[in-house]
Amino acid sequence: MGDEVPNGTVIDIAAIMRMIPHRYPFLLIDRLVDVVSGESATGIKNVTVNEPFFPGHFPGAPVMPGVLIVEAMAQTAAVIAVHALGAEAEGKIVLFMSIDDCRFRRPVTPGDQLHLEVKKDRARGPVWRFTGVGKVDGQVVAEATFAAMIRDR
Repeated sequence: MGDEVPNGTVIDIAAIMRMIPHRYPFLLIDRLVDVVSGESATGIKNVTVNEPFFPGHFPGAPVMPGVLIVEAMAQTAAVIAVHALGAEAEGKIVLFMSIDDCRFRRPVTPGDQLHLEVKKDRARGPVWRFTGVGKVDGQVVAEATFAAMIRDR
C-alpha cells in the first residue's frame, strides 16, 4: 500500500477514509493506534455531545447506543483487515456475519474517549473473526466477538 503503516503506529482519519467507505454520520472511529498489521489495533472514538444520535438517545441523559459501540469495533476491524490486504482492498465493504458474547458494562457518554481494542482471531479467505473490547478510562464498557466478510460493493 502506498501509505504503509509500520507496526505500532497510528492510522489517521484520512487513511481510515481511504480504507473503508463509511462517512458521517456513520464513521465512528477517529484514528487507530498500536497497529500490528493484520493482527490488532486500538480504534479511538472521541464521543462528543454533537453526535447525531444523542438528541434521541436519550433526551437529557445522552448515552451512546451499544450497537454503535459494536459498529465502531467492526470499523476498527475493517481497517485492520484492509490494511493487511493492501491497496486492492481499499473501499471494499466489510459486512457483519455474526456477533457473539456481546456484553455492555457501563454507559458511554459525551466527553468519553472510547478505546476499541480489536484483535483478529482468524482469517479464512474473505471471512475474518475478531474479538473486541471497548474501554473508557481503562474500564471495560463493552465486549464482543464478531465475524465479518470482505466483499466488493
